[in-house]
Amino acid sequence: MTDMTDVVDVADVIDVIVVGGGPTGLMLACELRLHEVRVVVLERLAAPTEQSRGQGLHARSVELMDQRGLLDRFLAVSEKYRVGGLFGGIMKPWPDGLDTAHPFGVAAPQPLTERLLNERALELGTDIRRGCEVAGVSQDEDGVTVELTDGSRLRARYLVGCDGGRSTVRRQLGVGFPGEPAQVETLLGDMAATEDPATIAAVVEEVRKTQLRFGAMPLGEGRYRLVVPADGVAEDRATAPTLDEFRQQLRAVAGTDFGVHAPRWLSRFGDATRQAERYRVGRVLLAGDAAHIHPPTGGQGLNLGLQDAFNLGWKLAAEVHGWAPAGLLDSYHTERHPVAAAVLENTRAQITLLGTDPGATALRGLLSKLMDFEEVNRYITGMITAVDVRYDVGEGHELLGRRLRDVRLAQGRLYALMHGGRGLLLDRTGRLSIAGWADRVDHIVDEVEAGEALDVPAVLLRPDGHVVWAGEEQEELLGCMARWFGAPRD
Repeated sequence: MTDMTDVVDVADVIDVIVVGGGPTGLMLACELRLHEVRVVVLERLAAPTEQSRGQGLHARSVELMDQRGLLDRFLAVSEKYRVGGLFGGIMKPWPDGLDTAHPFGVAAPQPLTERLLNERALELGTDIRRGCEVAGVSQDEDGVTVELTDGSRLRARYLVGCDGGRSTVRRQLGVGFPGEPAQVETLLGDMAATEDPATIAAVVEEVRKTQLRFGAMPLGEGRYRLVVPADGVAEDRATAPTLDEFRQQLRAVAGTDFGVHAPRWLSRFGDATRQAERYRVGRVLLAGDAAHIHPPTGGQGLNLGLQDAFNLGWKLAAEVHGWAPAGLLDSYHTERHPVAAAVLENTRAQITLLGTDPGATALRGLLSKLMDFEEVNRYITGMITAVDVRYDVGEGHELLGRRLRDVRLAQGRLYALMHGGRGLLLDRTGRLSIAGWADRVDHIVDEVEAGEALDVPAVLLRPDGHVVWAGEEQEELLGCMARWFGAPRD
């Protein structure tokens, strides 16, 4: 890490600096501000980008937004969709029996997601500073110092790098980023087309019979989001393709360039697959693409970052406020690293399925038949949408480690009671007590409505909605409270 001197005065110290103002960084800022953590978000870009690689929220991310009271904002400006078994270009109907009360995705392009999260972060009092690029990071026992490219410095107790696949923070930490370089590349862009929409649709339908890395999504007013395989892998993928390059590849793959013109933005992405060896080094942590990159197959990247932030936010807030039990902040890496590793594996498999050689075609046909079985479809959909994520929180009830789906209670929906980002004891016995933790955990004495599959006397949920205790014994509950929410207060 860079060695810095002339550290800023302690009076200027911030609780947490978040580097990167994309969906992951903004989600993390919102989570931290719910706990009154002093947050500064540093974003390199002076203005929000119009580029939209992420195209929507999967079911688990939909749940997150509902747990924080944000889902209605998304539904007011975007549409629900239901695509089950979206895997390697294979699309199947939504499966029955998926463990969620939110059996849908939300078609929210990344700029929209960023705008809504930015609005919420500002409402909560986040200090968002645009046009601020990080040049160096150093840390000591007491905090982290950030040097910006303009020569100014900031001091914080903790820092989280949410600054993308080419993360400056990760490089400054010296954290390894092993994996595989890109073998194939795809061009992506938002542009106008003069060709008749019916003709474009017909060409896309024909080309996609053999080339699933090709597509044209209508955006309205004669504009399209076009995707087409590139001619090889560029030496510098940070350099955007030209319109002529895009036209050339459209003609090579589809036999026509659709008369594309007036691009709003052009980009390229590859199938590089890498993961940070560590998500935490002292007082500095990594989240989102700074911690993992993978092909966009299955639309999991943006969602994976949001879920990183949801896991990390309350734990880091607990550390800042001094009540975090030993090992809580380290559990961020322990829990999220395996989740991302599994996503990397399934995207590797999907890239193979998207191939055009006879072996890939045969494999895709076989898997398509297997996915006609409801159980297989449900398994794959649960994997892609992340509703099947289970953390290792110890042995016991089958609910342990899983997030609890939204359930209807006599006094309302469970998720509506979680907007404040606190832990929650759902107590159906009326005999339990969490005295000493009332500043961190809500105690809800209520009954589950008929028809809800929750056959357990009581459950303790972390702020991210995952179950860490189920039962009815008071002593067991107290031990679990101390493990996840620290020592009780008088």
